[in-house]
Amino acid sequence: MDDLIRQMLIMKNENMIHMVIERVKRDFPEDIAIIGLTGSFSTGDFHEKSDLDLIIINNTDRGWGISLCFILDDVGYDLYCTPWETRIEAEANLESPMVSHLIDMQLLYCAKPEYMEKFNSYKQRALDTLAKPIGSECIGRAKKHIDIAKQDYANTLLSDDLGTVRYASCGVVYNLVNALTHLNNTYLKRGIKRYLEETKEYRYIPENYENNYMAVICAKTVDEIRRASCRLLKSMNDLYHRMDKKFSVQPVPTFDNLRGTYEELWCNCRNKIIASAELNDKSYAFHAAMGAQNFLDEMTESIGTKKVDLLQYFDADQLYLIKDKFLQAMDDYLDEYNKVGRKVERYDAFEQLYDQYMKMKTV
Repeated sequence: MDDLIRQMLIMKNENMIHMVIERVKRDFPEDIAIIGLTGSFSTGDFHEKSDLDLIIINNTDRGWGISLCFILDDVGYDLYCTPWETRIEAEANLESPMVSHLIDMQLLYCAKPEYMEKFNSYKQRALDTLAKPIGSECIGRAKKHIDIAKQDYANTLLSDDLGTVRYASCGVVYNLVNALTHLNNTYLKRGIKRYLEETKEYRYIPENYENNYMAVICAKTVDEIRRASCRLLKSMNDLYHRMDKKFSVQPVPTFDNLRGTYEELWCNCRNKIIASAELNDKSYAFHAAMGAQNFLDEMTESIGTKKVDLLQYFDADQLYLIKDKFLQAMDDYLDEYNKVGRKVERYDAFEQLYDQYMKMKTV
């Protein structure tokens, strides 16, 4: 782009900015708090058809009246509002991929000083979170996007229509880009044009990241899209688990956090597993085993009990096997109680239970 065209674009944008501010001052003095510049014209990474990215923070619903979508000189523009309580709040909590709008915004207009203070408080919240070392918090945010990417991947398997499958793969890539950004506890500083360029320079990336990323984009057929999406998702999921193990504080079973869990396992699962096996009820046993596995996994994740892969032993034609392995798992779980000196809440008579229950202190 030559200097003349660049200057003409900048002048056009300056005229548009002055137009919007003039309208705000005239028609929305109490409704619009802040106007800022973001996007390619803020970073300098613009081209001849780049639009103008304005952040217009509105105080009231009436402020939405400033919004307008239009085309000028073959370029589309979208003047829209960004409410404090939704978009700005989400950006401050790093729940939005548009965090750069909050952190890197160039201020163009502010109706009152208190609005700038409010804006800066949101911005500082985001900066404080980003300043923390990599740990459970950012890894937890990454997991949310990985879980969404898994749903998108499932959608690639539920259709044979090329367009539908490709669209689902777009969701896989988009959410994994956001997951990777959170795993590195940073934010996307530039637009979609630079997603790969930006993320491949992160400190923590999956193995063969760029090739797997581009394989999804370059896939030609439904099967190729599915396979490429799976490879990218699996590599990101593997990275997540490695980083979670390395950087997150792992829970440890204690006297307090184990309280009631063995008894709950007995209550919700034990008799169902035994009864379904003895009845040779395959469906009943299947769902009972699923419930037991879910509980055991939840305890491993939340309080650090030993990982148990119970369902590897489920065989609909040999239900005694899942029963035996579950009872062994319960014995192993009881060992967790023994290690911390916790006794099982077990009563031989109602009168004994009543006496103990009525003596319990209210916290």
